[in-house]
Amino acid sequence: MATPNPSLLPGSTPIVPAKLAHYVIRTRNFESMLAWYRKVFLLKTSFEAPVIAFLTWDEEHHRIAFLNTAHLPAPREKCSGIDHVAFTYASLSDLLLTYERLKEEGILPFWCINHGPTTSMYYRDPEGNEIELQVDNYDTVEEAGAYFSTPAFARNPIGVDFDPDALLQKFRAGVPVTELLRQGAAPVAPGKEYVYTTLPPPPAP
Repeated sequence: MATPNPSLLPGSTPIVPAKLAHYVIRTRNFESMLAWYRKVFLLKTSFEAPVIAFLTWDEEHHRIAFLNTAHLPAPREKCSGIDHVAFTYASLSDLLLTYERLKEEGILPFWCINHGPTTSMYYRDPEGNEIELQVDNYDTVEEAGAYFSTPAFARNPIGVDFDPDALLQKFRAGVPVTELLRQGAAPVAPGKEYVYTTLPPPPAP
């Protein structure tokens, strides 16, 4: 008789990953992808060769790696797989200063939205992969998790767009961060809202 896995027994602590270590991107535009990610995340190179590169921003040997797949056929339009990868900053200040730095490099978000649990900016890398830079809107994971059970989230699970320049201006003017992390803190101009087309259309009434 097989011995039951201790982590599956009633009352036991589940065994889960300790951390997200890294992710690897296949790319047909190796050099331009390396350049973009180095600008966005200020990455250090652990190893680079014509076929593969390993990069990091901390003590980990690599957080992102790239495989040069220029020899493979171009993929068709993606309708399945990973939608985006998100990176959390320690504070709204860090997120806004990163936005400002990237803007000076000519790298702009295509979508800025307060999801409720997070204030987020979405970017596309040179191959169209979507990267979310975010900051948590709540002080604890318990508070953020509780938001998912609120009527507000049920009514609008996507969030409310914001103008990043207006948010940065208010931040520099000294508006309290607690106010800036609220939905509607820096409304976009009418007609400038991002149209999120990934989700299916709502059912007919």
